[in-house]
Amino acid sequence: MNIEDLLRETLSDMAHEEQPPPPDRFLRGSGSLHGSGSLHGSGNRPRRRGLALTAAAAVVAVAAGSVLVGQSLSSRAPVPATLTGQGAAGTPVVTEPPGPGETGRGKVPVTVWEGARLSDILKRLSKATGRPVREFERAVGKGGVRGLPAYAGGGLEGFAFPGVYEISPTASPGEILSAMVARFNRAAEDADLVNAAGRAGRTPLEILTVASIVQAEATTAADMPKIARVVYNRLDHRPELRLELDSTVLYGLGKRPGTASVKDVTSRSPYNTYLRRGLPPGPIGNPGEAAIDAALKPAAGPWLYFVTTDPEKGVTKFAASESEFLELVEEYDRNRRTG
Repeated sequence: MNIEDLLRETLSDMAHEEQPPPPDRFLRGSGSLHGSGSLHGSGNRPRRRGLALTAAAAVVAVAAGSVLVGQSLSSRAPVPATLTGQGAAGTPVVTEPPGPGETGRGKVPVTVWEGARLSDILKRLSKATGRPVREFERAVGKGGVRGLPAYAGGGLEGFAFPGVYEISPTASPGEILSAMVARFNRAAEDADLVNAAGRAGRTPLEILTVASIVQAEATTAADMPKIARVVYNRLDHRPELRLELDSTVLYGLGKRPGTASVKDVTSRSPYNTYLRRGLPPGPIGNPGEAAIDAALKPAAGPWLYFVTTDPEKGVTKFAASESEFLELVEEYDRNRRTG
């Protein structure tokens, strides 16, 4: 069985995952609330799936000639891999990344920040490569991106993994984006995303959607597991509550992150978690490893709300009751007046 057959067969197996469920409510300094959850464990990864995801990287390596993933932004360690072609036995050819201050010969360095929306990533890649944005949009819309897992449903939002990339001038938009997906697949395998999601009673896409919300709402990585717990508590234990997240509302309207207006929260967007129960239809950005880990391993706690009480210092506090939540809102108001 060749690499592409192995990948195709495994992705077919993975296609029988579930589809997304419902949300709640939060408030940050910019205004919004949260909750819901279930835990998981880690467990053994099936060998064939691991081989298939490695194969995915190899397949992309053939197509994405010269895209270097230099370092993952939230990652535990640099990723010493340049996708430069195929070596013996179908393995990717790997070279060491450039040293400090160095750049691979002729390559353009691009940093994709954690939480960046796909629309912003495409603009950034366009600016770095000099190719029109529409070429990247065409690659996304016409299936030019390879290696997407079956549970992505063909969508790229959430799967363009953050990191430091170096791009060859000869790489096509599809090849560049496929390399980013290959990096996501490696991170998903490291996190055991598919199996862990199943143990948590969630689909992988739901976990990635929660991770994207956590990435958008958190001011520090340390707060991410607690924010994930708020989301899950509201989803699982308080079905009468909605997520009420400005981050999802503004994403659905194509507006920049910030505070949603009264008009915004009355929109009929499927991402309007003030009106609609459950999770939005999919990720609202591209989360990094820390946010994915938080979505898979939320902190234990009864919280139903969080408030960024001091946006200047990035202080976020958590509440288990509406009265506690209102106290935090008052604290936020005081900090805003004296700030």
